[in-house]
Amino acid sequence: MATIFLVVIYLAFISLGIPDSLLGSAWPAMRPELGASFGYAGILSMIVAGGTIVSSLASGTMVRLVGTGKITLISCCLTAGALLGFSTAPSLVWLIFLAVPLGLGGGAIDAALNHYVAENYKAHHMNWLHCFWGVGATMGPMIMSYYMAEHHSWRDGYAAVSIIQFALAVILLVTLPLWKRIAATREVERLNYKIPQGQAGSEPVRSAGGSNANVLRIKGVKPTLVAFLFYCGVESTVGLWGASYMVGARNMTAETAAGWISLYYGGITIGRLITGFIALKVHNRLLIRCGQMIAIAGGLMLLFPLPQLFLAGLILVGLGLAPIYPGLLHETPARFGKENSAKLMGYQMAVAYTGTTFLPPLFGAIATQTSIALFPFIVLAFNVLMMMSAEKVNYMLNNRPNSKGMHL
Repeated sequence: MATIFLVVIYLAFISLGIPDSLLGSAWPAMRPELGASFGYAGILSMIVAGGTIVSSLASGTMVRLVGTGKITLISCCLTAGALLGFSTAPSLVWLIFLAVPLGLGGGAIDAALNHYVAENYKAHHMNWLHCFWGVGATMGPMIMSYYMAEHHSWRDGYAAVSIIQFALAVILLVTLPLWKRIAATREVERLNYKIPQGQAGSEPVRSAGGSNANVLRIKGVKPTLVAFLFYCGVESTVGLWGASYMVGARNMTAETAAGWISLYYGGITIGRLITGFIALKVHNRLLIRCGQMIAIAGGLMLLFPLPQLFLAGLILVGLGLAPIYPGLLHETPARFGKENSAKLMGYQMAVAYTGTTFLPPLFGAIATQTSIALFPFIVLAFNVLMMMSAEKVNYMLNNRPNSKGMHL
């Protein structure tokens, strides 16, 4: 029963990833029909991300009040309804309005399911969970590309994804009684075998007793936050503006560009699947460094005019990004102490969402005033800044007095 239920959770994370990659893939076709300026995709993305931040911050309280199962069901219905609204929206104003429940629903599902799996399943399931997000993010542009090519309609693509979300809502409704049952079973197992919450053999994470300012003064914290900012900045900028760049600067069709963006998300998905196994033998920090170098190599390839090199670069950027985000999160207690990790996890997620919220719209505003041809240079710059920040953390920790066991 627990295995079947885990499949339901994985399906929920696939459905979380599908809408995340839709807007960037569909925007080249949406923009002329809606009469919207180029940069409005960034504004819509910012509204969605803002809703995600709000619902993520509130999810802990909501889970305690109504439970993870109900929060996931309600959030799924919110997301499905918003996507259905996207498919019928007569104007840009409606899209702005609908972006709010889309972000609120997505953020609540993300936070609630991450918390549930961390509490009730072993650590490797968390890695696969984020891999399945990548499956969904890869499917989104593929679905949109199909409907734009075969039906000449981005609206049908949104409608199809909405149907998928509503189907998942039905599954969640049917399995709603299992949420508490599985959690109760896990709690009995922890009491019987004295296994602490989370991964077996780990210590419970305690909150830092000091003030927020004291935590932020820990050596290496600030550059780590900068690394999170630019990671999410580059990941979301490629997803949102990559198709527009291919259409506007590379003269590709909208459906071809959407298909290529799906390969970028496919790179992230396959990369996380592979690095999940490599991590059994290779240290997280080496994986992070290798991933950053691969992402920079992919960014350099985006500068070349040959389409084949651009596609290879797009996939390499995805492969390189794959181990960075989960690796940085996993390193938090090892780098900064378990007593500080709970508080710092919250800061890292908040800064990561800030990168998603503001950096892609910032590039959209710049491209509107200048040219979309700046896209590969911005992607490369974000990757370089991310690696510089991460390497600064490594340097600071390697030279920190009495930091036993924290050297690379």
